[in-house]
Amino acid sequence: MTMKEVKIPFLTVVVVAALLPIWVLAAAKQHHQKGGEKKKLRFGSDGQFKILQVADMHYGNGKTTTCLDVLPSQFPTCSDLNTSAFVHRMIQAEKPNLIVFTGDNIYGFDAADAAKSLNEAFAPAISSNIPWAAVLGNHDQESDLSREGVMKHIVGLQNTRAQVNPLDQDVIDGFGNYNLEVSGVEGSGFENKSVLNLYFLDSGDYSTVPSIGGYGWIKPSQQYWFERTSAKLRKAYTSKPQAQKAPAPGLTFFHIPLPEFASFDSSNFTGVRQEGISSASVNSGFFTTMVAARDVKAAFIGHDHLNDFCGELSGINLCYAGGFGYHAYGKAGWDRRSRVVVASLEKSEKGGWGAVKSIKTWKRLDDQHLTAIDGQVLWSKSSAGMRRKKPVGGT
Repeated sequence: MTMKEVKIPFLTVVVVAALLPIWVLAAAKQHHQKGGEKKKLRFGSDGQFKILQVADMHYGNGKTTTCLDVLPSQFPTCSDLNTSAFVHRMIQAEKPNLIVFTGDNIYGFDAADAAKSLNEAFAPAISSNIPWAAVLGNHDQESDLSREGVMKHIVGLQNTRAQVNPLDQDVIDGFGNYNLEVSGVEGSGFENKSVLNLYFLDSGDYSTVPSIGGYGWIKPSQQYWFERTSAKLRKAYTSKPQAQKAPAPGLTFFHIPLPEFASFDSSNFTGVRQEGISSASVNSGFFTTMVAARDVKAAFIGHDHLNDFCGELSGINLCYAGGFGYHAYGKAGWDRRSRVVVASLEKSEKGGWGAVKSIKTWKRLDDQHLTAIDGQVLWSKSSAGMRRKKPVGGT
């Protein structure tokens, strides 16, 4: 081989790389450094997959960052460390298969070093060795890292399943748009099929359109990616082996509520609404996109800390988690809280595990007993769209 033959391919690689978005190169680098594919997410031998949602930690500088909206008796000793302790308690109590952080993970204005604050905020998840994922809120980028920089840092942390952006779409708005597939029980007929699909999207921070004020929204390029991904997953799930008639259920996670979250009153949701719905001032149509895809059963968000309700609209449950972090605004005497989501499989005729039969949820309060409240069925295969109260704790 001559020097010329070596040099030309090298130059070709450099030119192609130079034309790729930075996030593509970062994702490829991470993939290479961490040994390629990570172990599949899959349902356990008990036929369940449990997700712990953590919304709005608003982590600052650790023990020197004071708490907001707590009782006078709590204030002298309260800091970001209370938030970390709550994450630890929830992990120990629920033993989730996946932890999902739905934005405002740090409160950028009060984080002197974004990377350090991110490391500390996610430390309980990292030390648990449980897979975790994250999306961005509207405050994560307000320190010394851009939104892209924050997401790239998150992607580089241990045990994360987060991605900067999908590798199969060169142009997409935001950072942190990706999907995760959850396979059936190992040894079952569904061990190589994704029976539960998780979609993560960047709902932005603030409008970048001069004539439109307020918060950001999920853009057409992101919806295009979601539609393509949903269609691809539906095709795989309804094809052999174990071809199914309907798409596998999907769940979406992002930060800022859609305008449709304002569609409910106290008669048709479970939980509480104690403040307004702080959605974008424009409706980008993502709710309609989810309905048309026919697989999404619930969307989980944060942003409005004093709301923790779930309401069903057109077959999709729209769910707040309620405020988690102690450096986030809240309401003194109203406990910080976290949402738990559990998908359960059905038993096949031969006694093995099959497809998802139900999705349930409840919340836990950061009180003395980690009290579980508001247990409900979000979706059931046998009665799609049914909403009925269930005992808390998923039983």
